[in-house]
Amino acid sequence: MAKYERRFQGNFDAVLSRLHEGILNGSASASFEEGSDFSAGEVRCAVRVYERYSLSGGNRLSLTLTLLGKEKELFLSAIAAGGSQGVFFKLNTWSEEFFLDEVRKLAERL
Repeated sequence: MAKYERRFQGNFDAVLSRLHEGILNGSASASFEEGSDFSAGEVRCAVRVYERYSLSGGNRLSLTLTLLGKEKELFLSAIAAGGSQGVFFKLNTWSEEFFLDEVRKLAERL
């Protein structure tokens, strides 16, 4: 499992849209699986789950993206899981890291 988190300033809707499009355009096998939105007063939360095929692992891996915002203050958490091999120990987790690196690059350009 690989994780990336970042606090920054921005427009909630614009950031969510850029991340969503960037993830889907980052891989031919990427798919949007499900999402959830919640707001309480000025606080907004969006959760998105994506999957894509890992050629190196021969299976699919997932990415869970959570964006939390209050006005211009934003917090992003992205967690990738799956795509590794091994029964009792995780081997070759580079698929998770690669999926997460795409999110990291998108987020740092915002």
